[in-house]
Amino acid sequence: MEEKIWKDHYVLLNKDEENELEAFGYQTQCCRKALCIAGYILSCGALLLLFYWKPEWDVWANCVPCSLEEADVILLRTTDEFQKYTRKKVTWIDLSTLTQPIGSNSECPLVADKDSVINRAIMKPQLKMRCIQVQKIRYIWDFSVKEFRKVGSLEDSNTCHSIHHKYGAGLTGEERKIRQLVCGPNAIEVEIRPIWKLLFKEILNPFYVFQAFTLTLWLSQGYIEYSVAIIILSVISVGLTVYDLRQQSTKLHDLVEEHNKVQVTVCTKNEGFKELESRYLVPGDVFLLDGKKLSLPCDAVLIDGSCIVNEGMLTGESIPVMKTLLPLTESPEPWKTHSMEDYRRHVLFCGTEVIQAKSSGRGLARAVVLQTGFNTAKGDLVRSILYPRPLNFQLYRDAFKFIVGLSAIGVLGSIYTICKPVSDVVAMALLLLTAAVPPAIPAALTTGTVYAQRRLKKKKIFCITPQRINICGQINLVCFDKTGTLTEDGLDLWGILPSEGSRFQKIHKFPSSTPLPWGPVCGAMASCHSLVVLNKKIQGDPLDLKMFEGTHWVMSFIMDLLSVIHESNPQATSPFPDLFQAPVEGIAILHQFPFSSGLQRMSVVSQKIGEEQYDLYMKGAPETVSSFCRQETVPSDFLEELKTYTSRGFRVIALAHKYNHVSFLLSREEVESGLEFLGLLVMENRLKPETKPVLRELAAARIRSIMVTGDNLQTAVTVARSADMIHEASKVIIVEASEPEGSTPASIAWRLAENSKATPGKDIALEGESSNYHFAMNGKSYQVLVKHFYSLLPKILLNTTVFARMSPGQKSSLVEELQKLDYCVGMCGDGANDCGALKMAHAGISLSEQEASVASPFTSQIPNIQCVPELIREGRAALVASFAVVKYLTLYGLIQFVGTALLFWVSQLQIFGNYQYLIQDMVITLLVCLTMSLTEAYPKLAPYRPPGQLISPPLLLSVILNVCFTIAMQTCGFLLVKKQPWYVAPPVHRCAIEPAFLEHSAQSMVLSYEGTTLWPLSSINCIIVAFVFSKGKPFRKPIYTNYANLGKALKPNCCSCLFQQFLCTPVIWRVYVLLMLLVTFCVSFFTEVSNKHLWMLIKDCVGYQSKSQYRKWQRMLQRDPNWPPVNTKDFAARSTAEVYINPSYEHRD
Repeated sequence: MEEKIWKDHYVLLNKDEENELEAFGYQTQCCRKALCIAGYILSCGALLLLFYWKPEWDVWANCVPCSLEEADVILLRTTDEFQKYTRKKVTWIDLSTLTQPIGSNSECPLVADKDSVINRAIMKPQLKMRCIQVQKIRYIWDFSVKEFRKVGSLEDSNTCHSIHHKYGAGLTGEERKIRQLVCGPNAIEVEIRPIWKLLFKEILNPFYVFQAFTLTLWLSQGYIEYSVAIIILSVISVGLTVYDLRQQSTKLHDLVEEHNKVQVTVCTKNEGFKELESRYLVPGDVFLLDGKKLSLPCDAVLIDGSCIVNEGMLTGESIPVMKTLLPLTESPEPWKTHSMEDYRRHVLFCGTEVIQAKSSGRGLARAVVLQTGFNTAKGDLVRSILYPRPLNFQLYRDAFKFIVGLSAIGVLGSIYTICKPVSDVVAMALLLLTAAVPPAIPAALTTGTVYAQRRLKKKKIFCITPQRINICGQINLVCFDKTGTLTEDGLDLWGILPSEGSRFQKIHKFPSSTPLPWGPVCGAMASCHSLVVLNKKIQGDPLDLKMFEGTHWVMSFIMDLLSVIHESNPQATSPFPDLFQAPVEGIAILHQFPFSSGLQRMSVVSQKIGEEQYDLYMKGAPETVSSFCRQETVPSDFLEELKTYTSRGFRVIALAHKYNHVSFLLSREEVESGLEFLGLLVMENRLKPETKPVLRELAAARIRSIMVTGDNLQTAVTVARSADMIHEASKVIIVEASEPEGSTPASIAWRLAENSKATPGKDIALEGESSNYHFAMNGKSYQVLVKHFYSLLPKILLNTTVFARMSPGQKSSLVEELQKLDYCVGMCGDGANDCGALKMAHAGISLSEQEASVASPFTSQIPNIQCVPELIREGRAALVASFAVVKYLTLYGLIQFVGTALLFWVSQLQIFGNYQYLIQDMVITLLVCLTMSLTEAYPKLAPYRPPGQLISPPLLLSVILNVCFTIAMQTCGFLLVKKQPWYVAPPVHRCAIEPAFLEHSAQSMVLSYEGTTLWPLSSINCIIVAFVFSKGKPFRKPIYTNYANLGKALKPNCCSCLFQQFLCTPVIWRVYVLLMLLVTFCVSFFTEVSNKHLWMLIKDCVGYQSKSQYRKWQRMLQRDPNWPPVNTKDFAARSTAEVYINPSYEHRD
């Protein structure tokens, strides 16, 4: 029974998706709610504030667990390591207000699609639905499966046939009204948040609440000037934050508002065509594409005609993409499964721009609405900005732990005051409690990031998530795409190796003194591409462009068919007049099967003008194209010739052809079969001049580089060698894994690459060290490893440098698997096929001309990989600066705490004066915090990373030692001054405190020799630790380059020497004070400089070893005499229990 209750009480939302949530059902109880209201009143709102910070406590206090079906409150919890809770109220959608064509008691479905969740969610006879709204997405309660289901999308279970027949003619007016009410408007609405809301949200932050308590205490004790100064700073800080949030909210609102006002022509069953605003579109609507430019207001699947769209908003690349209609097939498979991962070629995504739309002869191009509002591709991107994924970075969590630790020290100080024989010490105890926690710690964490972001912007590197800059300081592995990232974006046409009679002919090189003769090869180069003519200019993929230019043909449109025809005046642009003596007037491209990185090929159906027969041309990866050809047409030395060119680093593409005598309106599987192999197109892809120096710099800094590409494996290995990613003396071991076949289980083979003849010796490299062997594999082998050899995967990933023929989903999966090994992963790509991996990585860098790209957190306008070391340098500098500021504030708080505690030893109310606190806090500390992070990054990357955690042994060692030095110095000064012959003890008040004396103390008129000694010691000690913690090399430039910090540190030093509110002391005593400060500076400086060596010595003594997963595996492999395997073959265990499927791979496009 309990199991059933728990099952009904709990459910998973968005299972196996990135935004997976756990939902728990609760029901509000009146008696509990009444008790909580009483608690709010009795606690003066403190309990309400606590529930605001902890929504789960609010639900647990006000409600009791129940089944989700009966719940009126849903408690949501993220399934990641942060376990963040959110409270949602269950609301009702009332459909009874609509005029229903069916009776409320009828068993007929509410909407025509019987499989729609809307039919299963309706509560009859009331005609109501239960729903919740989570991160802008609406979920309704499905009574049949007892779960909340997402609405605003067509069901993925629809087949190609059902989409054409259910929705091809449009929806009825009644069904549209129902869908509008249930799914909500097709609008990406971003509220411009009112200033009062932003203000309340900011001031209710726990830090500001603690600061309000502190200020109230200080004001009650008469520290008016200092408190007013802090209040002014806090108001400025809150004001700037609210202004920044308001500006961001306004910009995002303006960015998406235009999307909601697009005019579209919709086809309905009973009303025909009508024009309406896009916000009224619903899933299942059919709208027309009339050929005009259109910014798509929803996600839609094309069911008639074809389109050319610009998907730059999604990918960062403004290359026109061809979209084709969804095939009308009888396949029982869901339409996405039928199209495999290439289903995107039929989908028009929200936010992309339709440049051209072509009809298919049956009228204008038409599309069925798939998703609306925040369910769309653009809506998903906007939601990722509104609700960013929490960053798993220790800095911010450790900062909170630091504050808690300092508060604990403050509590000890409070206990210390209670131990004194004083009747009224509450105020002093609270003062000591607040003195140990510097109010600027949270704000100080952002200063280094802000300055780093400003420096990156000057270097044309833009960031949409500044918190990730600190994470960049921890990167120790970078994945690079090849084409356009490591190599030049544009390929040069090097030559064509034609095949005739199953034999390769003489290669035709480009440029050449003889023109390319007319034939199927020339026809393939002229027509097998996705180029378009826009504004009288040919645009499209650079590879297609180079291939087409090699034919010296031109493009134009004739009767809505894309045609390739001869140039009318060849002598004007071509040195080859004989080229245009081809026996055809031109080629009309009738149908395209666009290129897909998953299928690794593209095809076109074309027709020579004036002829009846059709031609099918295919181009793509040589291994893929050859598998579609008749084997008697493929040369016997095909693989040898392919290796000849790929081993030299060329990009090789195969061409194939087939004559068709039937209509071109066939399925792709029917037309792409029995082809004739035409030859190999050889493209030269040169390394960018910056590639090799950058990879060498990363290797010297012990940052591992990996190539992840969609190109051929041999080509990728050759490019990796030429780029020094793989050293000349290193061996390359090709890992080839195969799926199980029949009774034969999955297998994995290890063989040396041809240029690696020697057997690798035993050399397992630790972090960043060069290894004498490297693994290389393709995407197919990676997929088999993930599914059948998962226990072996970590061993292989440690030394795999080249991943070839990787699909976008496999790239994302690879990044995730590397992160599981505790690598801090960077990803650098062009933003097109790398979107998933760029988002998945700790730091994704898109090489794009845009100032900000939604494809990745970082965007570099400089189109080469120089941005990678720049970003790592700035990340390290920002990380070290953040640590330095936190360390400084910690020491500053403890310095003040020690001085205050020592003075309280003398007289319970004789502490530092108001103006003395003001100088320490405002003149010294504030200026130091604002300027300490201005020091720029050191130009050379060090061969090790800075500590990634505040609570790490090296940093704690530094803080603890400096705290000891501070306590020793202040205690010595405090005790020594009492032994001087001129010392006079201050008056000690151990009786009840008189109000007049309290006011007198607050104005700091009680002077003492202890205060006169401890004030310069503590003030100048603050400057000493600021100087010591601002050390430069190896992560930042020397402190003398930061003139602002140096100048602003010297000014308060001079101020402190004025001895304001001090008693007169002999000159010799002042010399003693300076000597104590000098000794402290020397000891602190020496300790900080040698901190790393000291920690290494302690590590060696205690035998400490890194706990990172990849380091554990490396140590394990060092002890394995049989690793790496060479020229062997292993088989997977037959037990199905051993098979592992990575959900991130299976569910990513």
